Amino acid sequence: MENHDCIRFLQWSLPILRMRWQGFRKVRGQVCKRIAERVQELGLADISAYRSFLENAPSEWAILDSFCHITISRFSRDREVFQFLEREVLPKLAGRSRSRGDGELRCWSIGCASGEEPYTLALLWTASLKSTFADMEMKVIATDADRGMIERAKKGCYSPGSMRELPREWLDTWFIKTGAGYCVKETIRGTVEFLEQDIRAAAQDDPFHLILCRNMAFTYFDEALQREVLGKIREKLLPRGSLVIGSHESLPGGAEGFEPWPGKPGIYRRT
Repeated sequence: MENHDCIRFLQWSLPILRMRWQGFRKVRGQVCKRIAERVQELGLADISAYRSFLENAPSEWAILDSFCHITISRFSRDREVFQFLEREVLPKLAGRSRSRGDGELRCWSIGCASGEEPYTLALLWTASLKSTFADMEMKVIATDADRGMIERAKKGCYSPGSMRELPREWLDTWFIKTGAGYCVKETIRGTVEFLEQDIRAAAQDDPFHLILCRNMAFTYFDEALQREVLGKIREKLLPRGSLVIGSHESLPGGAEGFEPWPGKPGIYRRT
């Protein structure tokens, strides 16, 4: 399949899926490869034939949607974000929660892929903050629409490449070395609950002090869908709770109920 053919196909199909072509420009190779494999699997002549197939097989759209799940992930991705969470955000959230007599800090990782983000949160809390807040626990809920990613996340085993930004002492303390890489110890895995859930269709029931929705909704979804997702997040985020989006993302136009956290792009407080 030629690159220009796939681009034209994505520019046609993504708006129907309520996604935006601009978000996929740099990662289209991953999506185009999956589509090409599907075209071959179906025995179709080319991507034009796949377009015709989609127009006559409504159930195929769900499969195409699954091809658009971008699964780029690694531990402590955008390290400065996690450093800011450790230094500024989490201590303030935990201190405020403790002053209200709440012994639990609740966090939600939306679009968690294979689990590196929520495990990084759990590691950060355990290694750096738990001694200061010994009377509190962190609970991390991690959700993703891709069942395969959730199953990988539950296993908690990773190649060295996805862990290159972690401190060496964390690897030695909180991971078990395997032949192919490292596996997260049960001490950390037990603090994260992984659930298959699509934020476009559903949300968690409980309120949260911290929600991360990075490099997904506000990159790939169209603006109307972004506003819908942000509305769900706002409903589940406690007042003065924090929202983290991608460093290069922005909230959709007209977003209300959030103010930027001073000193760090991509982090907001619920007003």
